[in-house]
Amino acid sequence: MQYDPIKRSLGRIFNATPFLRLLFYRLLNLLLLRSWFIRRELREWAEKQGDEAEILDAGSGFGQYTWFMSRLGGDFSITGVDVKEEQVEDCNRFFKILGKGRQVKFKMADLTQFVETSKYNLILSVDVMEHIEEDQKVFRNFYESLVSGGMLLISTPSDKGGSDAHEHGDEVNGFIDEHVRDGYSIEDITRKLSLAGFDRIKARYTYGKPGHISWKWSMKYPIMILNKSKLFFLFLPLYYMVVWPFCYVLNFIDVRTNHSAGTGLLVKAYKSKANQ
Repeated sequence: MQYDPIKRSLGRIFNATPFLRLLFYRLLNLLLLRSWFIRRELREWAEKQGDEAEILDAGSGFGQYTWFMSRLGGDFSITGVDVKEEQVEDCNRFFKILGKGRQVKFKMADLTQFVETSKYNLILSVDVMEHIEEDQKVFRNFYESLVSGGMLLISTPSDKGGSDAHEHGDEVNGFIDEHVRDGYSIEDITRKLSLAGFDRIKARYTYGKPGHISWKWSMKYPIMILNKSKLFFLFLPLYYMVVWPFCYVLNFIDVRTNHSAGTGLLVKAYKSKANQ
């Protein structure tokens, strides 16, 4: 089941004007439960950080989280990196149109090679690590790139079905066949981050039962249909008018619940001041 082609198709539609691009960001924030979790953590971090910060959006994609972080602090300097040249060029162009060209920069980078020693107060990695085989190397690069006391924030699928592989039997890799692993266990990602040098590692499950149901109706089923026929784009607004209130309630419950298991993981890890 291919996800990237659908993302590219949506990107082309919403890139027509800056207004549509910002509308796309807001829709992603509403629809993607992971965004609910990430934005809450970013707000809490920004309140404690102060006026200035260097931030790395590691795997910046469409730039929706970079945009959100740029609005949290006018003196936050944000670098977005991605392996896809067309997305990097597109984001640089768009953020210059928004008047944020001095605050925000995007560039191509392979995270297994990318290190900027002791530069960043915050590194954000959303839906990235499940795509990288050499994850231990990336975690070490993140550690080296953080300042003393800096925080790494990760959102990634868990091994409890985060790539939907367990529901599809013999299909290539389940719902998202670009992933190199089904997901992380809390023990696995904690161990790998500890080996990279991090401490104060806090990992929690996201996408518990309410969130998983919401994800199926708000993301999985529409994408499955769009993979079969792009004509479904015409009916998406009506579909979400019916489905979204139900999904909103489920997302609200999920964000405010401590889950014993879930298909997503939210991880915070710090570079100790004593280790500088």
